[in-house]
Amino acid sequence: MASATRALLVAAVTAAALFRTALGATYTVGAPAGSWDLRTNYTQWTSTIRFYTGDELRFQYPAAAHNVVEVTRTAYYNCSSSSPVATFPSGNGVIPLAAVGTRYFICGVPGHCAGGMKVQVNVQSKVVRCRGRGARQRCTQTTPQPSSAAQAGAEPVLALGLAAVVGGLMLLY
Repeated sequence: MASATRALLVAAVTAAALFRTALGATYTVGAPAGSWDLRTNYTQWTSTIRFYTGDELRFQYPAAAHNVVEVTRTAYYNCSSSSPVATFPSGNGVIPLAAVGTRYFICGVPGHCAGGMKVQVNVQSKVVRCRGRGARQRCTQTTPQPSSAAQAGAEPVLALGLAAVVGGLMLLY
């Protein structure tokens, strides 16, 4: 019975890891040391992370004090929120990174962008690996695992679900 429990646990952990890789990572902007605020260095934060299609950005901040505005490249460098691409005022916005390219986000509160509340995110495509040639060629799309520095800012998407599975298995045996 113990070997069956161990096998189920290994299968659950493996499935969770594969599921997380397929979904992408959720990065809390500025984590682990900061958040969406005037104290965090976002250039330094993004320098340790490779963003891929399928990943998500989570902006956490007090809605009364800040907001998140997606802007064009020119607006980013001019700290202008007058013509936003999108606005996220909730205080807990999750933004999917669905396409390859550079995305630009600023705080639209006057003076905050100039004070450093802006982040540029370069989104890369997932890696495609192919084996074989011609009609026998098979390609798979994978996402490289985040570096350990990036994992510090990545939110564990399946941690609660995995804990529930493990807890359920322990109750069954």
